[in-house]
Amino acid sequence: MNDDQLLRYSRQILLPQIDIEGQERLLNAHVVIVGIGGLGCPAAMYLAAAGIGRLTLIDPDVVDATNLQRQIAFSTDDIGQFKVHAAAARISAMNPGVELDLIPKKLKEQELLSLLENSDLVLDATDNFDSRFMVNRCSVRLGVPLVTGAAIRFNGQLTVFDRWQENAPCYRCLYPEKVAEELSCSESGILGPVVGTIGTMQALEAVKLLTGAGKTLNGRLLMFDAASMEWQSLQLIADPDCPVCGQGEKKG
Repeated sequence: MNDDQLLRYSRQILLPQIDIEGQERLLNAHVVIVGIGGLGCPAAMYLAAAGIGRLTLIDPDVVDATNLQRQIAFSTDDIGQFKVHAAAARISAMNPGVELDLIPKKLKEQELLSLLENSDLVLDATDNFDSRFMVNRCSVRLGVPLVTGAAIRFNGQLTVFDRWQENAPCYRCLYPEKVAEELSCSESGILGPVVGTIGTMQALEAVKLLTGAGKTLNGRLLMFDAASMEWQSLQLIADPDCPVCGQGEKKG
């Protein structure tokens, strides 16, 4: 670590749970973020600020005016640009030491698998179940820790899936493939600070996973009701018949 890095990350290094060793882990880490929207924007910016050495940003969409109410990496001037390019410009201006890989398209499962083989952690910031299930399958197959979040209206949720823990669940244990209701922000609405809160906490969980600091949400689901300002924590149990991580996979 050079003098500039010691100064930039000094407030973080002062934390005994991080220290120089933890900061070096961050500087050597490669994090993949799938989705650069309301969740992915704050997550990417906080991870870049924390000193993640390499970030891969994946999103096929371009910025439009409706994004600006909550997707804080973008400005009015970015409308019409690919989200990954606009976010990269903001990140580079904040921390030019972060290596950025930009993928302005939707990846197929095999493509994501190949990408995650050289990563330390994947952050799911997507807005639909199909994408979340795909990211989860890749995470389980490769043993790459997954931090996943979601937000709609005044509600958000966050959890971590890290397969090192015995009997740890995966995302598929939590939700069936045929989910009854698929809500979208364009149809149901979303309060910007709600999704920002969840995205910021995804970055927090990622830093904890990479440095070993604190206790992560592995095996727990944190649910946020912004209207009443209440949090609820639920213990998650692995499904022994899960078709992704359990006996269902072995039978298949």
